[in-house]
Amino acid sequence: MKLLMFQQAVDRGEHSAGVVPARGAWQLGVAEGGRVLDVAAAAARAGIPAPTTLEAVWSQSDGLARLRALAETAAVWEDVWLAEHAVRFGPCVPAPGKILCVGLNYRRHAAESNMPVPETPVLFPKYANALAAHGETIYAPLSAQKLDYEAELCIVIGRRAKHLSREEALYAVFGYCNANDLSARDLQFRTSQWLLGKTCDGFCPIGPYLVTADEVPDPNALSIRCFVNGELRQDSNTADMVFSCAELVHYVSQYMTLEPGDLILTGTPEGVILGYPPERQRWLDAGDEVTVEIEGLGRLTNRLAREQI
Repeated sequence: MKLLMFQQAVDRGEHSAGVVPARGAWQLGVAEGGRVLDVAAAAARAGIPAPTTLEAVWSQSDGLARLRALAETAAVWEDVWLAEHAVRFGPCVPAPGKILCVGLNYRRHAAESNMPVPETPVLFPKYANALAAHGETIYAPLSAQKLDYEAELCIVIGRRAKHLSREEALYAVFGYCNANDLSARDLQFRTSQWLLGKTCDGFCPIGPYLVTADEVPDPNALSIRCFVNGELRQDSNTADMVFSCAELVHYVSQYMTLEPGDLILTGTPEGVILGYPPERQRWLDAGDEVTVEIEGLGRLTNRLAREQI
């Protein structure tokens, strides 16, 4: 099942330069065949109790089953469906408690970065200010000169868990989505801590959909690609991960309690600008359009712009 957060608007998520759009009014939808089911409207029409928020889906043992039943019932009700092109997408998980990222988790990416393959997962955070949605323009700081893309598979946790074994780790996963770990390399490597270059406003687009885990039988066998202005830049497979999705969930759970809605960005494959020879490094700038495409998860597209102060 493909879930999304949306508003009934046609502005494609644009907003004033440097101003982060409000996050409080997103509605839960189900994407199907180029249409979006307005879950709240469908539940009201059907007169049945159905979860109308992601939190309700996660908290009810049969929440996802109820949502599936509602979508099936509403399939013939034209008035509760919207065309995808007529909605404004929100981040497919609008309020994660944790956004954890994994560095150097693809073997060929570590090689192009001239860095050793890590022996344990390299973790760093992003914060809620970095969230952005499909179709949203990302306004980069004026001082960030070396902007880079990073196509990533994002794990979305669906239940509270700690001390998970490797074998049970994926049972805590609700689903998966595309992510772009946008990075300002000059800020990232200004100090030994990567935080500054990783968590500027809008530097964590996710979406367009949150795809439930049952539709992703093997998250470590997915094609993953990134395009810049239509040009293919990254073309790999999640099979190249150093640490599998199960290993990452297991590892994180040994040290912190995972909660529904937590995000784990699992690393990026080779092909980032940082890995190019210096003479070929053309960093992202205003007007560039970046698309992340992962098998079965749709296409996440964002355009870059510059802050206006």
